[in-house]
Amino acid sequence: MRIMISCGEASGDLYAAALTAELYARQPDAEIFGFGGQRLSSAGGHLIGDFGGLSVTGLTEAIRVVPRSFAMLRRLVDAARESRPHVFVAIDSPDFNFRLLSALRRLGIPIVYYVSPQLWAWRPGRMETMKTYVDRVLVIFPFEEALYRDAGVNVQFVGHPLVDLAKSGQPREAFLIERGLVPTAPTVALLPGSRKNELDRTVPVMAQAIPLIRARVPNAQFVVACAPAMPDSLFAPLVADDLDADVVLVRDRADDVLAASDVVITASGTATIQCTLHEKPMVVVYRLSPLTYRLVKPFGHVDMYAMPNLVAGSRIVPELIQSDFTAERTAAEALKFLTDRDLYERTRQALINVRRQLGPPGASARAAQAVLEVAHGSISARGSND
Repeated sequence: MRIMISCGEASGDLYAAALTAELYARQPDAEIFGFGGQRLSSAGGHLIGDFGGLSVTGLTEAIRVVPRSFAMLRRLVDAARESRPHVFVAIDSPDFNFRLLSALRRLGIPIVYYVSPQLWAWRPGRMETMKTYVDRVLVIFPFEEALYRDAGVNVQFVGHPLVDLAKSGQPREAFLIERGLVPTAPTVALLPGSRKNELDRTVPVMAQAIPLIRARVPNAQFVVACAPAMPDSLFAPLVADDLDADVVLVRDRADDVLAASDVVITASGTATIQCTLHEKPMVVVYRLSPLTYRLVKPFGHVDMYAMPNLVAGSRIVPELIQSDFTAERTAAEALKFLTDRDLYERTRQALINVRRQLGPPGASARAAQAVLEVAHGSISARGSND
């Protein structure tokens, strides 16, 4: 059995690796290959291409990588034409993966879309593309299933893979002491994002918020969860001497950072679900380039962006998007959680309710079973000619 996978950024690579492990557990002789990162490779997937350098956010930012993206697309289509996979699994990254759908469909390759793009929030016209080209959509948020089904798309809610992948983390006391911090001091986790252009916009504002928080809570300390493969230089403003604060950088251990924290300031995205699974009140921040924001805002169809709020159906955590994302407002929202115990506990309980809606453990296993069902149907249809 030949299975082709495409994921274009860090969280997708995490899900692809977990899916690959479950596929091999059920189909040990499978050949799994495609486009991804180090995690997919480590799980046994053969990489035709790596998304390093191609993962960006925003329309104007994406323009700079268009030539390399199209070159990668051609490589993937050529590989599919040569190997004729029994199923293609697209994982999130719609700006890249949507360009593959029609080409692979013309080759007669069945398509599963796992971790479906947020078409209900941005560019809903793409729903027709999903209906036309995708054999099965595997969604990870409960409210998505009805939206896709009402649009006539073959959809299955499998649950969120982070329910399994998020770890309880190293005990707070041991983690903080190892890093020269005080276990009893208020601890703020900073999760500024996983892409360079994200970090360029979030890190300076988070750095400016640190002294504002310390002015009200003098013993506050800060732990930065640094994404893998991002150089320390991108986080330098957060550990500058003139901040006069206890700030440490920790690489590729977000669960440990979250487990040791009281409050989180996080970029919007997958990290908000990690915070939810750790039941940590958070301030969700994000900023695109001004031009990108002006271009995409008319296509937005929601008034909330943070996934915990969307799952809850109400604004249970603050969102500071674009011009609202300032050092002053970021500090003010974080301070509310640090100084108002009732607010903190109400928010934590709301996050617990969101966590319950993310499905039981086993999302990756259910996704693997769905992928194999489509693949076996492809094998049966091709018969002995394959």
